[in-house]
Amino acid sequence: MPRPLVIAHRGASGYRPEHTRAAYALAFALGADAVEPDIVSTRDGVLVLRHENEISATTDVASRPEFADRRTTKHVDGVALTGWFTEDFTWDELRTVRSRERIPEVRAANTAFDGWYGILRLKDVLRMIDDASDAARRQITMVAEIKHADYFSSIGLPLDELFAAEIAGWATGENLVVEAFEQTVLERLRRRGVPGRSVFLVEAKGAPADLVARDGARARTYAEHLTDAGLARLATEVHGISVNKQLLLDIDGAGKLVGSTGLVDRAHKAGLSVYCWTLRPENRFLPRQLRSGARPGGHGDWPTEFRTLLDSGVDGVFADQPDLVRELLTAD
Repeated sequence: MPRPLVIAHRGASGYRPEHTRAAYALAFALGADAVEPDIVSTRDGVLVLRHENEISATTDVASRPEFADRRTTKHVDGVALTGWFTEDFTWDELRTVRSRERIPEVRAANTAFDGWYGILRLKDVLRMIDDASDAARRQITMVAEIKHADYFSSIGLPLDELFAAEIAGWATGENLVVEAFEQTVLERLRRRGVPGRSVFLVEAKGAPADLVARDGARARTYAEHLTDAGLARLATEVHGISVNKQLLLDIDGAGKLVGSTGLVDRAHKAGLSVYCWTLRPENRFLPRQLRSGARPGGHGDWPTEFRTLLDSGVDGVFADQPDLVRELLTAD
């Protein structure tokens, strides 16, 4: 794979509402090496693309009177959430819902596309990747994130089984990376013979939901996974880690970016690839001294942050605007 791999985060979600057909098509046009779909399930076992299984922030479902009775409260990975959930809809119902911008206060321009696009199934994106790969005469990779696997298994929707069936005959060792915050589902997929690379997602704090469900307060934290011993153990279980960029950026007490941490080097020494998320140019997502102006959606000094991450030796980056990463790499 190219290094660093430029992964369009939920498509080119900086320019179009995430997980829409337009976001993926634009990601391909902008030269992304890979695209990242987040995968959840409907009630009838159809795999669809949404950031979360609660969809009120990314669709018009809350304004649809025919679905008013679906609003409910659930506990997902130990967190109480109120809204509308994919697993309470059949695909025939969910296909009528329209997508909208998830963070309109930052990306007001994207709201112009609210209501234009429906929800995509995983099988729709597989076709798009094949078509785009043929057109570009290069293999575009899918970095598939399996969301809330432990929760979905608890309600009779095993995402490992559904995913393995969906990508059978499509996936190869060259076109697929599978990632999850839960190693349990990665191990299940490996046992099912799913090809490609497995990547463990790591947050800046807390512990994996599957370990918390099993071990409670004794669950191994993300921080413990990133000790030298933890990295050595992970290297026997997965191909790589994908970390919150906070874990790679050295920020001082005043909120100033002063460099990168040594995590990439330590992980490489253990034999792991390292990806990071998410590269975004807007002020809201940048260290304090790199912001420009007061608007959350205004672009700050993103090249400085992006360059710090790229220079850390990271093997892949998730970006909402993949062309900006390409711009820096082309300038090298």
